[in-house]
Amino acid sequence: MSKKKPKQSSNTIAQNKRARHDYHLDDSIEAGVALLGWEVKSLRMGKVELTDSYVLMKGGEAFLLGAHISPLDTASTHYVTDPVRTRKLLLNKRELAKILAATEQKGQTCVCTGLYWKGHLVKAKIALAQGKQSHDKRDTEKNRDWDRQKQRIVRENVKQ
Repeated sequence: MSKKKPKQSSNTIAQNKRARHDYHLDDSIEAGVALLGWEVKSLRMGKVELTDSYVLMKGGEAFLLGAHISPLDTASTHYVTDPVRTRKLLLNKRELAKILAATEQKGQTCVCTGLYWKGHLVKAKIALAQGKQSHDKRDTEKNRDWDRQKQRIVRENVKQ
């Protein structure tokens, strides 16, 4: 009898919650990520941070910058690990053209909003985004608080 590994309840590796706070997110695209072996092992352990990550277009290709994947302690000593190296995103021509056209517009950028497993492959969810100003961030928080209060009021009235 062979022992099976327990299944993970979620396929999400990491999320960039700051992107939702700092940007108005428009279209999202699924992209493959070219990784090294030690990076995949670190992702399985959840040692990744996407806080300041963004997508850069160079030479007709997309690259993920600013994603920090910490190497494991068991990584080989003769192999040099670079936690913040530039990683290539695997997209088709139509998606690359869409991102390039959007990022050339003033105020538009492309950020990585999350990493997740799709089968045995690592996928990045990238989104076209437009920066928020501080008053937009306050409005978002105000609306979120008001929605919470509405839910409380409805819950209290339903109980009575």
